[in-house]
Amino acid sequence: MKGQMMQYALSTNSIIEYGNRVFPRKEIISKLPDGCWHRYRFTDMYARAKKMAGVLINRLGVHRGDRVATFAWNQYQHLELYYAIPGAGAICHPINIRLSIDQIAYIINHAEDKIIFIDATLIKLFEQIASRLNGTPQLVVLAASPAFETSLKNIIHYEDLLTEAEVLDEWIESDENDACGLSYTSGTTGEPKGVLYSHRSTYLHALSIMTPNAFNISCQDKALLIVPQFHVMAWGFPFVCVMAGAEMVLPSCHLQPESLIDIIQKEKCTIANGVPAIWMGVYEALKKNPPNEKLTLKEYLVGGSAMPMSIMDAMEQDFGIPGVQAWGMTETSPLGTISRLQPHHYDLPRQEQLKIRSKQGIELPGVEIRSVTEEGTTAPRDGETTGEFEIKGPWIVDKYFRCDHTQGNTGGEWFKTGDTGTIDKDGYMMITDRKKDLIKSGGEWISSIALELALVAHPQVKEACVIAIPDDRWSERPLACIVFTDDTEVPAAELRSFLSGGFAAYQLPDHYISVKQIPKTSVGKLDKKELRRLYSIGQLGERSRDK
Repeated sequence: MKGQMMQYALSTNSIIEYGNRVFPRKEIISKLPDGCWHRYRFTDMYARAKKMAGVLINRLGVHRGDRVATFAWNQYQHLELYYAIPGAGAICHPINIRLSIDQIAYIINHAEDKIIFIDATLIKLFEQIASRLNGTPQLVVLAASPAFETSLKNIIHYEDLLTEAEVLDEWIESDENDACGLSYTSGTTGEPKGVLYSHRSTYLHALSIMTPNAFNISCQDKALLIVPQFHVMAWGFPFVCVMAGAEMVLPSCHLQPESLIDIIQKEKCTIANGVPAIWMGVYEALKKNPPNEKLTLKEYLVGGSAMPMSIMDAMEQDFGIPGVQAWGMTETSPLGTISRLQPHHYDLPRQEQLKIRSKQGIELPGVEIRSVTEEGTTAPRDGETTGEFEIKGPWIVDKYFRCDHTQGNTGGEWFKTGDTGTIDKDGYMMITDRKKDLIKSGGEWISSIALELALVAHPQVKEACVIAIPDDRWSERPLACIVFTDDTEVPAAELRSFLSGGFAAYQLPDHYISVKQIPKTSVGKLDKKELRRLYSIGQLGERSRDK
């Protein structure tokens, strides 16, 4: 016997309708690229998004299922498009502006975007891409000043479109399983791959991560959205905040640590999201110029890669702001796990609590995770047995956009993440490496991530990246590339001694190289592929130093 409940579509339309009904007075604050501030309410955003949905349908000829791209910073017009595009029955496709020109052109061509909304400050970058496109999508420019100029043709101004438009009577009704968003992977292991999010997956993802055990967001909060809207739909925050009634602060391109600290203080933000590099920069800036008043952040959310436990500890001890580690990827919408203490952890010593909090954490309600060994068996949850993490759930990718079902990283019922690590008896997942970044030396596995996290705990180490290099005897050995604080190099012998308490002798790097900077991927992760390339052509500096 089936239940007798109403069939109510879980959609982005229902999210914005709810936010407009229940939290119309809540504010959305944008610091625009030119430094000016823009403030308005949820109800204003609602009306403008509905106007733009009408423009898309009646003026720009958008049909159900068309891809409509954005090429923009976090700001109010971009937020409106997150609702207007799926509200017109189309698919919102934020493009990662930090990818290479070739990759961006590939993504636009692959997605066959019909319209591209471009931030005026990014128009010069887009001019380099336009000639590589197969078609001629309609271009709409955001936040353009009167002095705006471009060599591009086929340009319309966003505000001009809205001035001429009327509010759409009703959103286009979509089945909850219809696609509403499209993100592409960063393409570190081949061409970028598209992941199509459905209305249902987006709604459930937002509902789950706003809960107390996850991001704990409510109408009491003012959220600073540091994670770019072009990166995995800003971790779903534009949907979460409207659903929770949390006010939003959008910093556009003002992502330097000093700017973010200033925004947090002026707007009294209570929560913010960002990758480790952001929070490490904020911590360094706070150390150099401590604020007169305690920052209003109740906590900061970190994902993209592991936050060094030493920095998490220092941020809380020095400035009273705890960090919350999360994990996910483009293919998981992106949030899959988050690490918060449970009551039985409260009596543990502080360092033991930090070890738990620095793990990737427990599954969010709605997803399941397992670790699979090389032999193909499910690893026990003992905190010791290592395997590759696989995940399933209603906001996990089933197959990639316009790819054969067997292509990519999917494995039937479960999605193979490529991350390896352990799950402990309490269900806390800890990533020890990417599968392709594990170092196998003399038949034994070495975790590059564990070495990196240990190295950055040294007071003179600002950043560290460990890669595998060929070795005649052991097949592979770890090489540590280090950015030192204030350019003060630490002898290799001292670094080995510093690491020796937590690692077996065979796990320690033989060589340490001082570098000015470590290359990053488009989403701020350490680019080990590029470091290995630089090493192979002899451009990493000294090949060998004192052991």
